[in-house]
Amino acid sequence: MKIIGGIHRGRGLVAPAGLETRPTAGRARQVLFDVLSHAAWAGRGALHDARVLDAFAGSGALGLEALSRGAAHAVFMETAPGARAAIRSNMATIGEQQRCTVLAADATRPPPAQAPCSIAFLDPPYRNGLLQMALPALAMAGWFAPGALLCLELARDETLAFGEPLTDRTHGAARLVVLRAA
Repeated sequence: MKIIGGIHRGRGLVAPAGLETRPTAGRARQVLFDVLSHAAWAGRGALHDARVLDAFAGSGALGLEALSRGAAHAVFMETAPGARAAIRSNMATIGEQQRCTVLAADATRPPPAQAPCSIAFLDPPYRNGLLQMALPALAMAGWFAPGALLCLELARDETLAFGEPLTDRTHGAARLVVLRAA
């Protein structure tokens, strides 16, 4: 696993040991960031100086990719100690500790946000209803700026009962959906 684009392109990342974490595949990450960079509803400036949330962060690959591509700050929300250790290792590998915050927090019961995020990545374990719990909880805790882009990864055949997607694409076992926060 590695950073796909931006200033840290090609830098290797570690994934947490075990089966508890399923990192977003490189191809799916590439497609998601291409969409964020080129879609008319996002525009090239979507990532520039953005504050991003990487909920269910796992290895932190989505938030670190956003930093590599111009985001100003990334907040990583993760409950698993091994995953938080991997995120910290990955932050050190690419030298981004100063622009990152790692929270030992559950996205379905998040702490209040210190500042709202303009882009949020939510990639929970598939087929367990965590997105349906996390989206309203994060909104209530102030994590989403008005009009924020919510980038979701779910199983290809999983249903989602939130809003009209800006984009909805499948890649292998993954389905990538982007919504706009109210």
